[in-house]
Amino acid sequence: MKHLVLLGAFALVTVLNAPAQDWAKARMEKSPRHLEWIKVKHGSREVNSFIAFPEVPDKATAVVVIHEIFGHTDWVRELTDELAAAGYIAIAPDLLSGTPAERAGDNVRKEISQLPQDQITADIQSAVDYVSKLPACNGKVVVAGFCWGGRESFRFACNSTNIKADFVFYGETPSETELKKITCPVYGFYAGNDARISAGVPATVEQMKKLGKTYEEVIYKGAGHGFMRAGEAPDASAANKKAREEAWSRWMDLLKKI
Repeated sequence: MKHLVLLGAFALVTVLNAPAQDWAKARMEKSPRHLEWIKVKHGSREVNSFIAFPEVPDKATAVVVIHEIFGHTDWVRELTDELAAAGYIAIAPDLLSGTPAERAGDNVRKEISQLPQDQITADIQSAVDYVSKLPACNGKVVVAGFCWGGRESFRFACNSTNIKADFVFYGETPSETELKKITCPVYGFYAGNDARISAGVPATVEQMKKLGKTYEEVIYKGAGHGFMRAGEAPDASAANKKAREEAWSRWMDLLKKI
């Protein structure tokens, strides 16, 4: 019951313009794992972050989860618990910490679009630094992002040298100038029915190949943007559900090799 008390004490207001995610909240509340809110600091800034710990005997790899454009939703927190269930420490920083959107649960997209890029990088780096030093962590940290967070996770890989891998879920690609700075392998997960993002994947493949960077991508046929969340929902389409299952399996296989 300890984690439920912590959830009740620190849970943020549900983002009003995000898809309804009562199913994600219900699953999370049944979790037997240790879940809690913490504050990760850098300089004078405090970033509210949700962390989930696995029930394992050995030190574990950590995954930093970067939320969608909908903000720090129930699904984001439920995903951290799923990662913990798979044996990983998972932390999801709320990049809207300290903004009106965090407190009121509105104007999320507008607030996210106005976040300073340097602040986003520093927030993510502070989460990386925090988990890497936990006694329960084996020192290995990876970053994964979804939608807007996918773009930010890709961009973070261009600005950090101490992560072991980057997982981009249907996120836009940074400029070639930024890509030159990547030092870790990048793995992409894209939707077939998402031309806004996926149509640019072939160009990313060529850019990364030219730069000598490791980049492996999969486009899931028939899936729509956001399939990792939508594929878990009770009303998931067959294509989104299949894509989510296949992507999760691939993700777990890749994490085991880190």
